[in-house]
Amino acid sequence: MQPTDVTKKATYHHGELRQALLEAALTLLKTQVIEQLSLRGVAKQAGVSHTAPYRHFKDKAALLAAVAEEGFVEFGQYLTAAVSSDPTESLIATGEAYVRFALEHSTHFRVMFSHFPAVPDPESTLPETATGTFQILVDVIAAGQAQGVFKPGNPKEMAIGRWALDHGLAMLLLAGMLNSEQTDKRP
Repeated sequence: MQPTDVTKKATYHHGELRQALLEAALTLLKTQVIEQLSLRGVAKQAGVSHTAPYRHFKDKAALLAAVAEEGFVEFGQYLTAAVSSDPTESLIATGEAYVRFALEHSTHFRVMFSHFPAVPDPESTLPETATGTFQILVDVIAAGQAQGVFKPGNPKEMAIGRWALDHGLAMLLLAGMLNSEQTDKRP
C-alpha cells in the first residue's frame, strides 16, 4: 500500500457519517463556544473531508439543530423515566431528572438551549421534539389537576413556571454558582 492510500483509508468514513459528525461537534463544543464551531472543524475532528458534512447538513445551523434534537430525545427519556402514577412524586422526579440531565450532558444541554433562528428550517423536527419534552411536564401537571392534587389552572402555564425553576437551578449548578450540598438540603 502506498502512503497516500493509508491517508485515504484513515480518513474514510463508512456508513455512520452523520453520527460521527454529531459526535465530533459535541467533542469540539466541550472546549469551544458555539460561535466558534465550524463545519470544517467538525469534519477535521471526524476525520473526513471538509465537504463531507454537507451530505447531511446544509449548514452549521442544521448541524446544531441535529445536536440539539439528539439531546432533546435523550432528555425526554430522562423525563419519561421519572414519571409515575403519583403526580407529586412525578413533579419532583422530573425536576431532578431535568437537573441530572443538564449535569450529565452539559454540552448537549448548552446546545439545546442556545439561540436558534426565529424561523426554523421547515425540514427540521427539532421544534416538535423540544415541544414533546415540555409536554411531559404539562401532562404531569394535568394528571395532578385531574386527581385534585394540584390547583386548577392552565397546565401549560403552570409547567412554564416549573420548567423555569428547574432550568434556573440547572444553569446555576452548571455555572458553579451552587454546589450539591446547597441543593441536597430539603426542608
